Amino acid sequence: MSLHLHDITVSLGQGDSRTTPLNGFHARFRPGAMTALVGPSGSGKSTLLAVAGALLRPDEGQVLLNGTDLAALSDRERARARRGRIGYMFQSGNLLTGLAAEEQLLAAASLAGHKPRAVRARARELLVDVGLEHRLAHRPDQLSGGERQRIALARALLMQPELLLIDEPTAAVDRTRAHDLTTLIARTTHRYECVTVVATHDPVVTDIADTTLDMLNHPAPTTV
Repeated sequence: MSLHLHDITVSLGQGDSRTTPLNGFHARFRPGAMTALVGPSGSGKSTLLAVAGALLRPDEGQVLLNGTDLAALSDRERARARRGRIGYMFQSGNLLTGLAAEEQLLAAASLAGHKPRAVRARARELLVDVGLEHRLAHRPDQLSGGERQRIALARALLMQPELLLIDEPTAAVDRTRAHDLTTLIARTTHRYECVTVVATHDPVVTDIADTTLDMLNHPAPTTV
């Protein structure tokens, strides 16, 4: 498994407000490694995640996920790739308010076209992996910020993604939980050998990540 971003250019906005957060960006990300993206706001971290995750089509360049150019796919094919090949973990967790922990994963499976009963065993296995075996029936409002993020991580891994994209995972948790959550993400990356890319401002994340990519000072091309 690999992610190769080749000569990516993205421009956003119009007129005087037009910016180019990625301009000829080139990097290759290794499987089984957690890469921390660092840089100030506006340096292109979120744009890179959106491009890599087939949420934003670049103006130029290739987004090669195991040899498939996601940028060249049709909208329907890109949506299929997002559902089956890419896992997302957002800063807020993005959980559904009325659903218990296990139901969060089963609902995601249903949206991806899978019958919940077919993935129930894997859902429970993942929740055990992230240390929430005792919280299967708890709703988000009954959980801590760190526990909600753990559910989000388990949900992102449900479809066994080739690529795991994470945006500021420690922003809403305290320092101890930030360390524990980041360690869990790194351990999960190594176990499932997925490509993991994390946008962060947190030194806890960069200390634990396998490698760090500075969006303002990266060489081109680079392998991380």
